[in-house]
Amino acid sequence: MADIAAITKLIEPEAGALGLQLVRVAFFGGKSDPTLQVMAERPDTRQLLISDCEALSRRISEKFDELDPIEEAYRLEVSSPGIDRPLTRASDWTDWAGFDARVKVDPPLGGRKQFDGRIISSNGDSVTLNVNKLGKVAVPLVQIASAKLILTDALIKATAPLSTEGVDQIIEDAPLSSAGKIQVEG
Repeated sequence: MADIAAITKLIEPEAGALGLQLVRVAFFGGKSDPTLQVMAERPDTRQLLISDCEALSRRISEKFDELDPIEEAYRLEVSSPGIDRPLTRASDWTDWAGFDARVKVDPPLGGRKQFDGRIISSNGDSVTLNVNKLGKVAVPLVQIASAKLILTDALIKATAPLSTEGVDQIIEDAPLSSAGKIQVEG
């Protein structure tokens, strides 16, 4: 398996040259379907256009063709973090304070492996969540195995696109077929 820290160091300047900030670089799929996943966004909008994905993918591919940092065959996936984005950087906890998150910890904390709660604050060493039936829980950042925002109406409203340029035309009140599928004309 490839060294993710070394791979990230190669990708970061390529993203930066395009005005993008990395959210996560990870390897998934094991030996059967190895995938290098690169999540990035524009810091000012927290969005990533398809053209940004294409440009970053091209830059990474060119850099990796030159240096060959991953020995085995793999698939490159470049995407935005999405609405229910992973929380991977210390700054994410401050940026998304007030929203709900699912946090998995290792080793367990107080006998629990997972906490779902509202992000209250972060001090750089730990994040404080308001967890239903538990109240405030401080989770050390070093114990967080994975974390992501939970999809809620408040999150959807807060992450509405700043620009809808390039979005396909939406057909409102489209009639349903007898199979319950939307019928699209044209």
